[in-house]
Amino acid sequence: MKMSEEFPSKYLKATDLKGREIKLTMAHVQSEEVGMKNGQPDFKPVLYFKGKDKGVVLNKTNANTLSDFYGDDTDDWLDQPIILFSVMTEYNGKSTPGLRVRIPTAKDNKPARRDPISSGLDDFPGDSKPQPEMNDDIPDFR
Repeated sequence: MKMSEEFPSKYLKATDLKGREIKLTMAHVQSEEVGMKNGQPDFKPVLYFKGKDKGVVLNKTNANTLSDFYGDDTDDWLDQPIILFSVMTEYNGKSTPGLRVRIPTAKDNKPARRDPISSGLDDFPGDSKPQPEMNDDIPDFR
């Protein structure tokens, strides 16, 4: 039995990504009670995505990344793309996986290159290795 499966989270966690970067489209942000702090309900902004059930609790780092690029008003984030990825970060003095967001670049939007050997091309410019495609599917976390 895996204890992580026994207590499913309402929110997306870094470990849910399994080391992958995931491209998603933002749907909306809403303030939700995510726990208690100093005996009081702790409200945080939660970012939800089109076609997905789980949202991401936004920390200050991720909120600043998004607002710096898409604007201060979360209504302007609707239908905008982001990429979720995990990093090791420090929380309460311990190293732990954390979620981060970034804005897609032109490189993220390029189609994967074809392998010159399998495609029959003799004179293929650039790197001969096909580039991995972004996977925007979040695994089923139920």
